[in-house]
Amino acid sequence: MDRTQGHADPAEQPAGAPWAPARVVSLTAGDFTLTVNPVDGSEIEPLRPGGRPNRPAKRDAAARTAHEAAARPPVLPRIPGTPAPARPLLEREEERERLVRLLARGRSVRLTGPAGSGRSALLDVVAAKCAGVAPDGVVRLSGYGHQQPAELLHALYAAVYEAPQERPDRDELLARVREIGAVVLLDDLDMGGSALDELLRATPECAYLLAATPDTKAPSDDSHLEEIFLGGLGRADCVALLEARLGRELTEQETAWAGDLRFASEGLPLRFVQAAALLRQRDELNGTATEDDDEEPGVFEERPRDAAFVPLPTLAEGAAPAELLASRVSESARAALRIACALGGELPHHAHLPALVGDTHADTAVAELLDCGLLTPVGTRYRLAAGVARQLEEAGYGDSAAEEARTAARHYAWWTGHTSVTPQRVAAEADAVLAALAGADVVAAILLARTAAPAFAASLHWEAWERVLRSGAEAARKAGEVAEQAYFHHELGVLALCEGRLERARAELEASIGLRGALADKRGTVAGRRALALVTDREAAGVEVSPPLRLEAPASAPAAATVALPAASEAVTQVTPATPVTAVTPVTPVAPVIQRTVAPATLSAVFEDAFPLTPKAAPAAEPVPAPVKDTPSRKRPALLAAAGALAVVALGTVVALAVQSGDAEPPQGPAVSSTPAPAAPVVPGTETGTETGTNDMPPAPEPGSSAPGGTAPTEDPTSPEPNLSPGSRPAPGVSVKPSSTPRTPTRKPSSTLPTTPATTPPPTSTSPAPTPSTSTSQSVPPTQSPTAPSPAEPPST
Repeated sequence: MDRTQGHADPAEQPAGAPWAPARVVSLTAGDFTLTVNPVDGSEIEPLRPGGRPNRPAKRDAAARTAHEAAARPPVLPRIPGTPAPARPLLEREEERERLVRLLARGRSVRLTGPAGSGRSALLDVVAAKCAGVAPDGVVRLSGYGHQQPAELLHALYAAVYEAPQERPDRDELLARVREIGAVVLLDDLDMGGSALDELLRATPECAYLLAATPDTKAPSDDSHLEEIFLGGLGRADCVALLEARLGRELTEQETAWAGDLRFASEGLPLRFVQAAALLRQRDELNGTATEDDDEEPGVFEERPRDAAFVPLPTLAEGAAPAELLASRVSESARAALRIACALGGELPHHAHLPALVGDTHADTAVAELLDCGLLTPVGTRYRLAAGVARQLEEAGYGDSAAEEARTAARHYAWWTGHTSVTPQRVAAEADAVLAALAGADVVAAILLARTAAPAFAASLHWEAWERVLRSGAEAARKAGEVAEQAYFHHELGVLALCEGRLERARAELEASIGLRGALADKRGTVAGRRALALVTDREAAGVEVSPPLRLEAPASAPAAATVALPAASEAVTQVTPATPVTAVTPVTPVAPVIQRTVAPATLSAVFEDAFPLTPKAAPAAEPVPAPVKDTPSRKRPALLAAAGALAVVALGTVVALAVQSGDAEPPQGPAVSSTPAPAAPVVPGTETGTETGTNDMPPAPEPGSSAPGGTAPTEDPTSPEPNLSPGSRPAPGVSVKPSSTPRTPTRKPSSTLPTTPATTPPPTSTSPAPTPSTSTSQSVPPTQSPTAPSPAEPPST
């Protein structure tokens, strides 16, 4: 049995033990029920009515303590008779008191210090002091490798709420973590900027203590974090740390050596933990040599007594002590260091070392390496301390990395697929498993990804689930394993569907269905089509695609000039110039039409010079829609623009009405002869039809008919003619009054004229329809004019 956590040790399983059936786990993921099937692939279906679990309850104090203990690194087995050295926390009282005081006020703090400065040790002390500060207690999280806040929020949710088989969707997650009030100690922070702002905004009731290195991305100015820098130790504290780790006082020579080491290492506590291990190994070697000196040498044996004495390490060895320390540890410990170098610094759980190393007592090697300062705790595991991996690789410990990675991958492929191993144990070993997967060959990588993926899915560690699926799909593609490649694509599609990424889900599922169709895998194809049908249903229902967890402040709005204001801009009609026509033939008189809208030509003429008009706008009578809700920087320009446009439209309406109704008695036009003339011939290419579509030409005036002055009126091309359509000037001798009130005709139409009046179609806003010319006293419908009069010019007679 595992001596620390009570789980079954896979190395102690009997060789002939029967293989248990594959584990199938059912989970609730948002609006879906997910069944993790390691044989045929996961199945997903909509959550049935009444199947949604109840609102999760928060853990009590005892449950929080048990969960926190499980999240800490395990207690390591030791060689009998070797006590653990003391680990005092020196010269940190001021920082500790300040951190506790700020966290008690609800302030968040960023603790910055170089690797090896003792940040994790300081967090342990602060956690004990802040046990009763927040209602939800103290939560320890590890930010190592997490550059987005989504997984950290899910980890915080799992630490506070009792929901073992439920992974909420984005909205549910944000609603639940907003209710958490806890002191969150986040060690090994690996993100900053906007990502860190999202984490802080999502949990407004939490106070954070963020431990980071100086090379971590800095927070934004809006985060309002307190900054505390953790430096090195003083000379006296360095000497005290060495003496506490050694269990004796330093000699004068060792004290001088410690002073030089402090200057070279800037007083980092990690360097003095490693220096204490060097002195302790030196004492053991010199003590062994002293015991050998007490024995009588043989007759022919000569032993140089001076060569047995081990001197103090040099300053260079003290500043980079990994190679010297590794040369003096046990063989099992050196084998464990080779495995850690092959796995990118990750050290497997001590229960795996006997199987990986081949030594039944190799589990004690982790405690030995930890006492030497070669390991450091990270979350629930241990990894090589800062700078140790580089020093060991330079010493040749990475030469067998490929073979060590293949061995670890085969071992983890067997272990993760064993039914006696819980998904939570696999999730705790996720980093080592992923590191072994990265360094394995394609065959071992496919096998490991196939067995580890269902365990990561069942443990709700979906970040590791996605990474292992992608690595497995790539390995299957290289190896040409079509069936395994189809499985990985199917799982990736199911994962994307659970997270709301519909486009990604469709692409992965279609790829899986195509591969399984080529293999004639009916069962897998049916499962893929069911999942694809869910994607189609959600797309058809208009379900909003769930983006990555982002809580940034709203993006800056565009300029106010680009905001569309339909009611204000559509009140003005675009003026389109028409092609000028040299002569217009009079047509039959039509029934008078009363135009109640403002003439666009008149409005354009009045305000053409003073107010540039925007094209294509709505009638002024329509109400202005409410402005779009946006940031305050946009509201005032948008409202001012709308008000200005409405003022222009209203003023134009008033002026146009005044212009039309200003002349009660317009000046009388010249007399027109009532004797019709013979019909004029039709000129090809000219407009001869009436509004009703007939080609009957009305009679022209008789030759010789003239105005009362004896001379025919000449047409002035520069005189303004209001209320005339483009290109529809009256014939010579015809006068048109700019009035909207119908009047009685001054002459009777000839008996040869058609008596049926034509019907004038209503004017449209797109293009001007051909408007018929009227008699002397007939009102003309308002149309657009290419030459509108200036406001200062009086109407011409």
